[in-house]
Amino acid sequence: MTIIRSTLCLAACLLAANASAIDLKGLSSTGLKAGKALTLSDAEVSAAADQACTYMDKENQVVSGNDPYAQRLAKITQGLANEDGLNLNFKVYRTADVNAWAMANGCVRVYTGLMDMASDDEVRGVIGHEIGHVKLGHSKTKMRTALLASAGREGLAASGNGNLTQLSQGQLGELAEGFINAQFSQKEESAADEYGYQFMKRHSYDPAALASMFRKLSSDGGLMSSHPGSEARAARIDAMIKKDKK
Repeated sequence: MTIIRSTLCLAACLLAANASAIDLKGLSSTGLKAGKALTLSDAEVSAAADQACTYMDKENQVVSGNDPYAQRLAKITQGLANEDGLNLNFKVYRTADVNAWAMANGCVRVYTGLMDMASDDEVRGVIGHEIGHVKLGHSKTKMRTALLASAGREGLAASGNGNLTQLSQGQLGELAEGFINAQFSQKEESAADEYGYQFMKRHSYDPAALASMFRKLSSDGGLMSSHPGSEARAARIDAMIKKDKK
């Protein structure tokens, strides 16, 4: 399906210094509608994330609990359901795409394509990075931007009360795609990298796995290799490890 074309936020969101990959669709002519989306409360953004995550779970093949991928992810994420004040839930999507993402409501999804190329600690590094985006507020901002750009902004503006229950399946699809395909800024990515590094240390996982994951993404010869920032980010993690050892 088209929604899951996006690459792993660790690499897919690497380089957009200003930017969102979302087409804002001429919002200059819909200023009032844009303004409504921008003033959505955190609770409304979380409600949008609930619906977008539910939509994604229906549109993708969720791996069942007795599947080896699900069992492996359960092992990898053991003890992480309540992480740093966040209530998280984890599922695996069966797809060759190399991807993972987290929404503001604590919905964390990992793709089998990522798990196939990563060690357990590398998957943990990815998850720690994604949790960082949630904890640092980046995911809420990203969902607001997706709401701003999605067809749902029409109904939100018209309702006057941010009634997200009015979103159609088509609007939810556009919202989910907008969220997953949007890019974080370089500053946000760096902050999430550092959070991921501290996450690895806090749980006594190997922080070097975060750097090795970046290098795998940089050298896999596929879509990820188009993101030259991966090596630089790996080197930054190496520098953090070296500094801590001193």
